[in-house]
Amino acid sequence: MEDHHKKMQSDSCDPDRPTHPGTFPTCEAGKSDHQPAERSVDFPVSVVLPAGGTGERTGLQTPKQFCLFMGRPLISYTIQAFERVSWIQSIVVVVAREHMDLMTDIVQQFQHTKVRVVPGGSTRHRSIYNGVLALGEEGRPVVDKLKVVLIHDAVRPFVEEDFLYKIAMAAKEQGAAGAIRPLVSTVIATTSEGYLDHSLERAKYRASEMPQGFTYDVIYQAYQKCSESDFEFGTECLHLVLQYCGTNAKLIQGPPTLWKVTYKRDLAAAESIIKDTLSRSACAITGGSAQAVTLAGALQKAVGALNMELAVIPDLTGENGRYLLKDWNFIQVSVNRSCLSEVEALLTDLEAAKQALLHPLVVILVLLSGSDELSVSGRAVEPEAIMDLASAAKLRNILLYGIQLHQSKDTQRWERSVSRVAEITSALIRDRSPALVGQLLQA
Repeated sequence: MEDHHKKMQSDSCDPDRPTHPGTFPTCEAGKSDHQPAERSVDFPVSVVLPAGGTGERTGLQTPKQFCLFMGRPLISYTIQAFERVSWIQSIVVVVAREHMDLMTDIVQQFQHTKVRVVPGGSTRHRSIYNGVLALGEEGRPVVDKLKVVLIHDAVRPFVEEDFLYKIAMAAKEQGAAGAIRPLVSTVIATTSEGYLDHSLERAKYRASEMPQGFTYDVIYQAYQKCSESDFEFGTECLHLVLQYCGTNAKLIQGPPTLWKVTYKRDLAAAESIIKDTLSRSACAITGGSAQAVTLAGALQKAVGALNMELAVIPDLTGENGRYLLKDWNFIQVSVNRSCLSEVEALLTDLEAAKQALLHPLVVILVLLSGSDELSVSGRAVEPEAIMDLASAAKLRNILLYGIQLHQSKDTQRWERSVSRVAEITSALIRDRSPALVGQLLQA
């Protein structure tokens, strides 16, 4: 356990079964699909993300916050969870001095716009304090003086805006607020000789989680007044503000998604969750062709049976352009001779939207043909043409696949073919197989 107080960090919960978050923030910065439109925060809120851990418990040389998931460091996912919230003004990421350059490169590579990187201290509390001090140096006008500071672990990427809102509002009203979760295991105290001393009544205790929120003045004063012993050995910010400021935090039960990536097995679980979330929806583009619309409608029903949502649109113009910032998977349904030019146009749109900076995007070309040959401008499509296009797209972090579907007047055969396309599509989006990039698969 990381904390010596009665509220214990989530490591006291079962680390073997991390809970699936149900949703993972995938929308663009400043917007949320889960946030009610009328909800707003009319006071300044900023975030401190301590990220100075060494990853000792994972047994890896790379600290867990910098481990890659689908080509992107874990900490970048956590930052994205906060950047997408419109009412969060700034994020201070606190890292070990030897990782300052690495963190700065991550911010630039993934174009995190609200982030400032500062060096950490020798302990968790010293690092958080450095982050709090950095927020105080941002030179806001008096009218915009920072009101609430949210503190969160860099290795807890599955945090939702709804819960952040609850913590921020409670912190503003009470001076401090924190997430809690029920204890999973019974907590016991041992004697110095290694025998049982006593056990705690589990119903009376809770695990202290992140995020936590504070008014800036409260957390700043707590660190100003705390002892060297607190800086060296303490881990609980809520305890500091109670002891030194008399501020009793409002405790809010958080969702099971707040689990912390702590052990090596958690890395695999986190990657699985991220992949699963990114594979739940796709956008099919038909070009307005009646045949393509019919095929997309049939495909929509078939992938629905596989727990995937499929939006069907004619193009990405006008209001449909929002799908460029909302989805990570695109299906170009083509029935004409300009299929590759349609894909090229889609790739251009995706590159302009810069979504591929955050995650690898999947584009699947579904080709409907009435014969064994597909043609572009009267010529058969050479496999090399699709492969060349896929190779260029891969350099932009876009994975291009192809599926060929033959028209059939036999209803049962047609339905089987559509089901097969749905299965292949689902597998490609889920697995993102590098070996199949540029291949034209047969349904």
